[in-house]
Amino acid sequence: MIFKDKLYGLVLSGGKSTRMGKDKGLITYHKLPQREHLYQLLNEVCDRTFLSIRKDQVQEISNDFETIVDTDEFRGPYNGLLSAHKVHPEAAWLVLACDLPLMDKKALQELVAARNSNKIASAFADAENPLPEPLCAIWEPDALKQSAAYLEAGNGSCPRKFLINADVNLVFPERKEVLLNANSKVEYEEALLKIAP
Repeated sequence: MIFKDKLYGLVLSGGKSTRMGKDKGLITYHKLPQREHLYQLLNEVCDRTFLSIRKDQVQEISNDFETIVDTDEFRGPYNGLLSAHKVHPEAAWLVLACDLPLMDKKALQELVAARNSNKIASAFADAENPLPEPLCAIWEPDALKQSAAYLEAGNGSCPRKFLINADVNLVFPERKEVLLNANSKVEYEEALLKIAP
C-alpha cells in the first residue's frame, strides 16, 4: 500500500504523572527509562521519531533524542499531539503514551501494516471493548487539522471522544496486553508481573 504522508513517531512524555506519583516516562521496565524505550521502538517503524516534552524537561533530555516542546495551546494529550502537528503538519503521527509498558515492536508493526490513510486515523482497540485508543494510534494529518477546529469549537479536550465520532480504522492487536496502561502504582506492579520471565 502506498501512503501519501510520511510516518513520524511521537512519545507523549510531557504529562505530570500525578496518579503515579513520579514521572511515568522515567520508569524503567526494559533496562531504559520508558520514554527512551518507546522512542527506540518507534524509531524502528517510523521515518523519524520525537519525544513530546514540557519546557521544563528540555535540560534533562540527551541530544540523542529529537524533541518537540509542548506549545501549551491545548489541554491534556492534545497538547503534545497538536504541538507536533504544528512543527510537521505534513506528517502522519504514530503516537504512543509513555505509560504503555507492554508495547512491543511486533504490535507496532501490526499497527503500521494495518494503517489506512484514507481514514482519519488507525487506532488500536480491544476487541472486547472496541473503542479507539487515541494514544496508541496513527493520526493522519487531516485528523490533526480537524482536531484543532474541534477544540476551538469548544467540544472538550478528549482525543478519544474525537476519534469515536470520526471515521477511524480500528486495529485489534494480536496480544491485547500491549494496551495495558500503567497510570498508578497498582498498574505498575501488574505490568512488572507481566514483564517478568
